[in-house]
Amino acid sequence: MPLPSSLSRRAVTAAVLLATVAASAGCASFDDQTATADQGTFSEVPTEVYQPSAPSAPDSPDEPGEPPQGPCVDPNPAIIATCLSQTSGVRPADAEGKTTYVAERTTGKIILSKRYGPQRAVATVAVDGSGDGGLVDFELSPTWMQDQMIFALITTPSDNRVVRIAPTGSVKPVLTGIPKGATGNMGSIAFTDPNTLTVATGDAGDPTAAQNRSSLAGKIFQINPNQNGPQPKILASGLRSNVALCRDGDAGSLYVADSGKAGDRLSLVSHDSLKTLWTWADRPGLTGCATSPDSIAVSIGSKKRLDVFAKPNGANPVLSEPDAQDTSKTFGAVGRMTTLGGKIQLATINKTLHGTKIESFDDRVAVFFPQQPAEDRT
Repeated sequence: MPLPSSLSRRAVTAAVLLATVAASAGCASFDDQTATADQGTFSEVPTEVYQPSAPSAPDSPDEPGEPPQGPCVDPNPAIIATCLSQTSGVRPADAEGKTTYVAERTTGKIILSKRYGPQRAVATVAVDGSGDGGLVDFELSPTWMQDQMIFALITTPSDNRVVRIAPTGSVKPVLTGIPKGATGNMGSIAFTDPNTLTVATGDAGDPTAAQNRSSLAGKIFQINPNQNGPQPKILASGLRSNVALCRDGDAGSLYVADSGKAGDRLSLVSHDSLKTLWTWADRPGLTGCATSPDSIAVSIGSKKRLDVFAKPNGANPVLSEPDAQDTSKTFGAVGRMTTLGGKIQLATINKTLHGTKIESFDDRVAVFFPQQPAEDRT
């Protein structure tokens, strides 16, 4: 069941009210959580404890005066975070998208940033960042104002798993045992209702496991992260690598982009299955997706472009050719993205892709307005 748009707006509003809540709410307790099987030794409390707090009022991109100087300053007014380590998931931290939460895949930190402002690590978790693993994605709790919980999909030395991070910094496993590989660890998570976390996983480098219903590799499944030992409900199988979910909260649709030997594809998660909407036979390597009111944008990092489609609907269920929008001069390679009304927030992956030019201010998060494609479906 999709996340209601009103709840999504409350989650964004909650992010900017975090300091007030942190002062009045008690720390969450995990004393009653039953230990899950095969946890290994990877649930220890981090040595550094970060207390989440709200950003101060964001700077306006059109403020008069000269911008600050330094290697981490990008003069592009769309940029709201710079000098990040290799990025993965990104989420807006205010309703206008002038502040952001962004995950650093290899450091395990979730960074709060605004344009020209200080950056703050609001959470951290130990991860295995080798290959394409690490802090793969994260979500704020739907009840953020009450509990300040963060849920994350991470790679450990033994597996991929879903964890929750308390405001004290303690990290506890929610679901363990998702297969890990040298590649194929990049996945995605999204709350699709207050008690349902939808998880999309890569194939961990094993396409046969993605087709095996008894394996959690290469799947889209749902869990109740508030239960002890949640039982996954499988929605779809056969996902490949670099799996990215993109939710259309207004229409209630859920899309997924993934890449593989048979070709890269954009699919609609429909009736416990995948309905392929578009394929890229040349396998350019999809790295993220996001929706706007009228379009779906898919990032192709290696090509330094976004492919933007007119959103399918009842009258026009078939996608037409995408509008290829170049990002090479403004952002370089784009990875994960997230929906923000008529615009999107995107995170660059210039430090991740080999052979990509790295600027002194990379990696970055930006606000982007995709050009709306024509709706020629003939």
